[in-house]
Amino acid sequence: MSVTDKVKILAAPVCDECGVRLWNVEFKKEGSEFFLRIYIDKPEGIAITDCENVSRKLDPILDEADPITQSYYLEVSSAGLTRELCENWHFDEYMGREVILNTYKSVDGRPKKIDCTLAGYDDDNIKIIYSGIETAVNRKDISKIVIDLF
Repeated sequence: MSVTDKVKILAAPVCDECGVRLWNVEFKKEGSEFFLRIYIDKPEGIAITDCENVSRKLDPILDEADPITQSYYLEVSSAGLTRELCENWHFDEYMGREVILNTYKSVDGRPKKIDCTLAGYDDDNIKIIYSGIETAVNRKDISKIVIDLF
């Protein structure tokens, strides 16, 4: 099980208790430092106090469970307006909405970054409407999908 999967299991009940929804977990090395980022959401928006509450309640749980061997910085923040979509339930929630899809390389002559409409998904592909045509993009080729609000 990955570090992020372990942390999701620990963080989800804390988020529920704090009245927020766990959106995503990232564990990344930046320079010589490691960062554990917990992204949260709720319908009326996230306030700094929501982030503080989750951080204060989650920190001792992470210390006790010790799912990460490296020293790291814990950051809790809002998923943001242009949030990244990574879980199937994210796709369900934003089906039919405009997204920005980034791929690692150009696929089928499309640019690496495209504005499109989220049209569906399965285990292997994300279905989009781009230039009026529905097409499927293999999940392995996608670096990031974010909400397009602008």
